Amino acid sequence: MDMKKRIHLELRNRTPAAVRELVLDNCKSDDGKIEGLTDEFVNLEFLSLINVGLISVSNLPKLPKLKKLELSDNRISGCLDMLAEKLPNLTHLNLSGNKLKDISTLEPLKKLECLKSLDLFNCEVTNLNDYRESVFKLLPQLTYLDGYDREDREAPDSDAEVDGVDEEEDDEESVFKLLPQLTYLDGYDREDREAPDSDAEVDGVDEEEDDEEGEDEEDEEDEDGEEEEFDDEEDEDEDEDVEGEEDEDEVSGEEEEFGHDGEVDEDEDDEDEDEDEEEEESGKGEKRKRETDDEGEDD
Repeated sequence: MDMKKRIHLELRNRTPAAVRELVLDNCKSDDGKIEGLTDEFVNLEFLSLINVGLISVSNLPKLPKLKKLELSDNRISGCLDMLAEKLPNLTHLNLSGNKLKDISTLEPLKKLECLKSLDLFNCEVTNLNDYRESVFKLLPQLTYLDGYDREDREAPDSDAEVDGVDEEEDDEESVFKLLPQLTYLDGYDREDREAPDSDAEVDGVDEEEDDEEGEDEEDEEDEDGEEEEFDDEEDEDEDEDVEGEEDEDEVSGEEEEFGHDGEVDEDEDDEDEDEDEEEEESGKGEKRKRETDDEGEDD
């Protein structure tokens, strides 16, 4: 893929001014020059052009905010004057794997006043005697050369000045690249513009309304539960009253039945006694009659 198409692909419908990080590694440039990159990328802070076949950086546009430039594994042999002219705030430059042979080819870098870290791994210049001392002498503003300072202390990985791009900015850019549909991240868009207050206010109102609705639902549930318990207690009391009345009715009924039975029994006893008296009287009358008959026969 050529460099122009790669840049168009990396934009992802963004404007060049919205891009802070641009990686064009392994694409190919015609004639060994930078193509498709313009000065519209005014907010670009990180640019990677690893292994793209560059011979020269003469076509580099002015990028006033660029801090970190990766140019390793190309065929650059000199003509570094354009870097100081076009990249005034550059802090990290990686030229590893290029065709730099002499210390003199590095002299244009003296004008990069903000340069803190320079990498020249796998360049012929690193084979020179007193290479490190010579480079630090030529570039007094330099803090780290090939990852180590003047006293051979390793550069910290988290050093923001060395990395050129703040870690938080890298993370934000990665999130926006991963989620292209995203408009705001932590309240800011891709160009660090703050989200409108209306969005935050609406979100806050929605959350408050949700909380109030949740509290109202809980209160209603509590009230419903209390009403149900109260209704249950009333129902139980009514059931107990009904059962008590039924018990009293049953007892009264039994007493009434018992009273009626007693009266009937007494009536039956009186009738039996009357019959017995009548039988005794009739028996006595028959006896008297027989005695009278017997006396008549004797006469």
